[in-house]
Amino acid sequence: MRAPLHVEVSRRGREWVPGTREIGAWAGAALGRRASGRELAVRVVGARESRRLNARYRGHDKPTNVLSFPVVAGAQRSLPGVAARPLGDLVICSSVVRREARGQGKSIRAHWAHLIVHGALHLIGYDHEEPREARRMERREVAILRQFGIANPYREDGNGH
Repeated sequence: MRAPLHVEVSRRGREWVPGTREIGAWAGAALGRRASGRELAVRVVGARESRRLNARYRGHDKPTNVLSFPVVAGAQRSLPGVAARPLGDLVICSSVVRREARGQGKSIRAHWAHLIVHGALHLIGYDHEEPREARRMERREVAILRQFGIANPYREDGNGH
């Protein structure tokens, strides 16, 4: 039997954040077989921290919804008491998630699911820099979200319901 994906969630603030089990289910669905025996750290931050990280690592001086940091090959970091191989970290700004969900007419839960799936796919090499890559990634996201009863977040009407 394969070891499950181990998810560690750390958060600041009082905004609603999905539970670790739900986050793990969404990430695990995105990762598929690659989730087995791996660990994923999810850090929920405020706008100031998100802006700082986005500026430093992506050159964009504004907060963003999700940042993905895959583990560098050969990194030996592991969570205490967990015999899993690290996959990477997701950093999510809860205030940006909330604002985007409201602006797009989506439930906050559906938007969280989308961003966890999106970030997890980045950790395993998916990207959206080129149109072909973007279509491939979007198709994968839509299929995964459908498993959880979540509508296509890219639908033209913009609300994903």
